[in-house]
Amino acid sequence: MITRRVFIGSVAGGLLAAPLAAAAQPARKMYRIGCIPAGPLPPRMHQWDAFRQRLRDLGYVEGQNVVLEVRAPEREGASFDGLVADLIRLNVDVIVASGVAAILTAKRATSTIPIVMSPGSDPVGLGLVASLAQPGGNVTGVSIMVEEMNAKRLQLLREIVPKASRVAVLWTPPSGAVQLQAVELAATAMGIRLLSLEAGQAGDIEKAFETAAKARAEAMIVTGSPVYYGLRARIADLALKYRLPAIYWLPAFVQAGGLIMYGPSDTEYYRQAAVFVDKIFKGAKPADLPVEQPTKFELVINLKTAKALGLTIPPSLLLRADQVIE
Repeated sequence: MITRRVFIGSVAGGLLAAPLAAAAQPARKMYRIGCIPAGPLPPRMHQWDAFRQRLRDLGYVEGQNVVLEVRAPEREGASFDGLVADLIRLNVDVIVASGVAAILTAKRATSTIPIVMSPGSDPVGLGLVASLAQPGGNVTGVSIMVEEMNAKRLQLLREIVPKASRVAVLWTPPSGAVQLQAVELAATAMGIRLLSLEAGQAGDIEKAFETAAKARAEAMIVTGSPVYYGLRARIADLALKYRLPAIYWLPAFVQAGGLIMYGPSDTEYYRQAAVFVDKIFKGAKPADLPVEQPTKFELVINLKTAKALGLTIPPSLLLRADQVIE
């Protein structure tokens, strides 16, 4: 069964001087936006609320000139084929897709409906766009800064655990492979050995932590993945159980008990996506709209978790934090 959150309304007429004038005016365009979250909608509602708010700022009012057709999978890691097919049957004007799996599914299904990534990872390497500057097809949007983000996360781990020489990397294909490569580049420059832990299913997670503990990893990077997002509390608990200081890519992990996160605001992607949608509605072609990267970043630290791990967070790091959970 497809989980749906569909916002439908009728076109609202403006204030007119006379009924005859109203009859003479052409019908107002009602745009239809297909929205595909990377996983179940409830834990991601704040992201899509940011998208809707930015649309309102740009003059799009649900039920007056825009309809949002939201199709979300019922569980993490579920197929997106049926959801995308449903949106194509509705002949939506644009598809806004979040996460590599949803974006790739949409790209395979249509070459004519504009697709906005919110966000995508390694769009060039995955063949979604020809280049960031000139996408050249029907896909554009926001891309994760994979290399920069993972290099920064490794540096932050070094600040927290200065003597760490072996760091585990938890990742899931397909997008996780790109993130792993980015961490490897940074680790080589810093003289850090990496332990690659591929864990693509929920059942693989604890085994990965057991492997990290046996290999005497001293810290962990958890790469971006919808599967991990759905298991964030479990992953945070396992990191504490196995005494592994871990860094994540979204604040939700730290709020669930994780140690630290660094990355773009998880709502900024969606605000940027709304701007892409507006440009497309005004006549721009995805092929000509350069892929953008986020400009707003967050650092969140959980002091309670740090204490439980026996760690002292450097004061200089606390001063740089956007949020400290005590």
